[in-house]
Amino acid sequence: MNQALPDVPAPFGTLLGIAPGDVPAYSSDYDTADDRELPNRSAYRNYLDDIYMGYKWQCVEFARRWIYVNRGLIFEDVAMAYEIFQLRTIRDVKTKGLLPLNAFRNGSKRHPEPGCLLVWSEGGEFERTGHVAVVTEVLADRVRLAEQNVGHRIWPDGHNFAREIPARVTDDGGFWLRCSFGDASILGWVLQTDDATHAEEHPDPDSRLFEVQAGRVRDTGQGSRSWLNVANPDEEAYVEMMGGHKLASRPENQTRYFVISEMAHGELKRATNELHALFMHATEFVLHDDALLEKFNIPRVIWPKIHQSWNNRRNQMITGRFDFALTPRGLKVYEYNCDSASLHMDAGKVQGRWAAHFGCDLGSDPGAQLLRDLVEAWKDSELDDVLHILIDRDLEERYHALFMKEALDAAGIESKILQGVGGLAWTEDGDVVDADGVPIRWVWKTWAWETALDQIREECEDDEEKLRNYQPGAWRDAPPRLVDVLLRPDVMVFEPLWTLIPSNKAILPILWQLFANQRYLLNSAYDLTDDIRANGYVQKPIVGRCGANISLFDADDQIIEETLGRFESPNQVYQELFPLPVIDGERVQVCTFSAAGTYAGSCVRIDPSLVITTNSDVVALRVLPDREYVEHYVAGAADPQVPLGS
Repeated sequence: MNQALPDVPAPFGTLLGIAPGDVPAYSSDYDTADDRELPNRSAYRNYLDDIYMGYKWQCVEFARRWIYVNRGLIFEDVAMAYEIFQLRTIRDVKTKGLLPLNAFRNGSKRHPEPGCLLVWSEGGEFERTGHVAVVTEVLADRVRLAEQNVGHRIWPDGHNFAREIPARVTDDGGFWLRCSFGDASILGWVLQTDDATHAEEHPDPDSRLFEVQAGRVRDTGQGSRSWLNVANPDEEAYVEMMGGHKLASRPENQTRYFVISEMAHGELKRATNELHALFMHATEFVLHDDALLEKFNIPRVIWPKIHQSWNNRRNQMITGRFDFALTPRGLKVYEYNCDSASLHMDAGKVQGRWAAHFGCDLGSDPGAQLLRDLVEAWKDSELDDVLHILIDRDLEERYHALFMKEALDAAGIESKILQGVGGLAWTEDGDVVDADGVPIRWVWKTWAWETALDQIREECEDDEEKLRNYQPGAWRDAPPRLVDVLLRPDVMVFEPLWTLIPSNKAILPILWQLFANQRYLLNSAYDLTDDIRANGYVQKPIVGRCGANISLFDADDQIIEETLGRFESPNQVYQELFPLPVIDGERVQVCTFSAAGTYAGSCVRIDPSLVITTNSDVVALRVLPDREYVEHYVAGAADPQVPLGS
């Protein structure tokens, strides 16, 4: 009898029950998953009729599979379950046409119906992700649900639903559902219907809410006083690198800040979550096609290690950074730096310290949560030994590493910073140890993976035969180099080796191929097309970093601007030109950070030129509630030289 185990989670993959339409639901108790049956991350991806449903056996996977089996419809992939409430269309698989999808807030006079999707917001029981379930039956005082990834309990005998939740219909006809979890909340239900009566209205927001605004605090001599605590190692290193207590290097930027609306901030958050998922899909696509992987200019000897890294460590990425252009014409991503991203301390600590010292109490700090999110990402990293932080002899890398060490300390992870690789040595057993004899097993690095690959290319003199026979990470009769550490089989590196793929600009044409016209993407290709040339274009080296070796052209192929650097390469990609907005004489780029694949914070970089480089300034970013933003900026009431509320 199924009731014999009412309170015991069923092992992963156990059939929990059969929902209407003969759709099975399974346990997603990942702690009991069998590594022999599911040896890598790819094994968790579930397909039906060659259509991707989602990861086994998450709530979104069940909702998508149920809708597909029963209605022949598929909703677009989402990073988080709660984002389903924001979807406005659903695709008919047979006709490939888009049908309207309407959302009804909990308490709506349009009552839920069997087959609609019930959506929970993020927070509480469903922290970060939200939840989605399929409504199987609607009664006057309760609603029955079929779902996965809640409790992992086998459904009672004779039931085609997992559980039921209380409902109440008010005198005015509103239908209210009470969440079974006191710390979670139900957003409402989503239904494919042409009738939008009582549906959530989502008019196109005023495009002016997506303008970035500039402001300055009153200069009362704050810049002459110390405001970073040099007793903290990361802040001391930051002050040393900057040559003083300042956020921006250019004197004219010392009192400057930028402002965005809550609406724009919400869009940045959605874009970060959604794009991370799209970059992961594109990475998976590349790793199933050697012809595509060839375009990334990665030595073939490394390919098996990349595949192994992706299969085994798909979820072990700690953090990355997206670079965006935020304008009234739209939000567009330039690239995803998820191999060796920087600016975390600038966004997660210094911009907040700057605002407190300079008296900028306008709105909120969008980097305030970054450190806490990094701590949580490290807690989930499966680290079980000392982590060695490998950095170059660079002041910026040092403060970045010390900030990350603060996150590691808070996560309860022991770590050691190694500046350069000069103190490393081999043991008689062929292990690599630090100067204290501690074996190196876990590494977080500020070096890009491409630096290690450059060492391989240099050692092999780009000779195909030598590259083919190269044994990465093998013992050698010389002191260990960076590549000898990072590519050893028994060393786990953050960020994992597979991040070479999404960080490489060769991923951009793949994204466009897979998700053409997706709202955050720019048209990109390996060859210059008429479509890309039409309004100007950008030429980028596939392994470029820090804005190096980028050329901007107009529609007549005339160079508008170009940057120099060490990444000259015959392997280029072309991307449609979408210039950064000019605000108060500066080009402004918004950067967002991911932690464990979800949005964790943001900041801005500015420069008078068209291209943001490693020398561009970081200044404080503030987020203002929409109503205040409209009052002071959209309505034109603000003096950009005076902070609001002064």
